[in-house]
Amino acid sequence: MNNFRFQNAPCRHCSRIKGGGKVKTIGRGSARGGISILHAAGLGKGCSVGLDLITEVQIVDSEIVVEYDKHGILDSVEKCWREENLPIPSRLGWLVESSIPIGQGLKSSSALACAALRALNNCSWAGLNNSKIADLASKSQKISGCSITGSLDDAFASLEPGWKLVDPEMSASESVILEGEMNPNLSVIILLRGNRKESISKSILSTQIPMFERSLASIMAGSPLDSISSNGLAVAAATNDHEALRISNMCIASGAMACGVSGSGPAIALVCYEEESETLLSTISNFGFEAISTRFSSVDGISGEAF
Repeated sequence: MNNFRFQNAPCRHCSRIKGGGKVKTIGRGSARGGISILHAAGLGKGCSVGLDLITEVQIVDSEIVVEYDKHGILDSVEKCWREENLPIPSRLGWLVESSIPIGQGLKSSSALACAALRALNNCSWAGLNNSKIADLASKSQKISGCSITGSLDDAFASLEPGWKLVDPEMSASESVILEGEMNPNLSVIILLRGNRKESISKSILSTQIPMFERSLASIMAGSPLDSISSNGLAVAAATNDHEALRISNMCIASGAMACGVSGSGPAIALVCYEEESETLLSTISNFGFEAISTRFSSVDGISGEAF
């Protein structure tokens, strides 16, 4: 966790310049982390929502060693970009800063892919819209092997405020089944439980189809907070994560509006009114895990800057 910036903490770099020295920035892009509302591998429909946790990517004119990109997402992004025959600098490096914990179900991979694509879009003046960037981010994640479905719902959460229920088998522009907004005044507390120990497959999640169906029904009824809880319980039950079940039930009983495992875990997200946040932080402190306080993203516009 020492390589990422958290709320009210100084920014830390996730990249290292070979040989030191100065570099020139030729493109810039940003994107958000998020949490799951409905795991896309559960029923073949996915839904996520963005948080005010940011990944920033700069394209520079010198070679950069990017640390903590173990899936090779940036290489996959560059491959997908070139396959589209889009303009790209002849020499480039990536400079990455992020406040999103890696490998915990908080959409760090989608945020990195989307921020990198926005940086390429920025420096090349390619003019790609969010749907096209989401398509390329999804493709990049499939190539890198860090996503079961391509995480199209996560890409939208990284790029735009609010939530979208999507069909990941469709192109991004045609994938949206339903969409809505979250109250930006609500507090979101993320309980960090370390790195993911095992990968999750569709077959594992299939044991909890009725619970995922309940989560989907909540979204369709306009109750995404209920969906966060039932989806998180489904993931926890499917993976025999008894600790997550215990924590989620305790948080709901203590006043949380929603609580559950995000993505494939192991992070647990809980949503509450701001006045309840201190009480809930005190409750979960008994488990000995680090917690992050943040909010749902509400502003679209952390895309890129012209140079």
